[in-house]
Amino acid sequence: MAAKILANLIVMGSGILARAVVQAYRQALSNAAKSGVTHETLQNAVRRGGKVMTEQEARLILGVSEETAWEEILKKYEILFEKNAKNGSFYLQSKVHRAKECLESVYQGKAEGSPPS
Repeated sequence: MAAKILANLIVMGSGILARAVVQAYRQALSNAAKSGVTHETLQNAVRRGGKVMTEQEARLILGVSEETAWEEILKKYEILFEKNAKNGSFYLQSKVHRAKECLESVYQGKAEGSPPS
């Protein structure tokens, strides 16, 4: 009797968890569309898993080019970070933060590598 009850709880719990994951994924896509992040960018982020973010990916996430000044990158970062904080997408908020960190290291490297004026 206890085994049957335990099996039912596991099956029901798995169903609830699966529905919650699907709903969270749909909400992430919805929030991404609201903040201007493309579906393709989100899919690439999901596929890559724990890999290190590239400079190109960081620029795509923040919507900046190689010629963009650091101050403009910070403005874009703050806007996207706050939008995702208000809409509740922690995943996208963390991607925006990681993109800023990646570009921060690139810009610091350029500042250190350039000859003094």
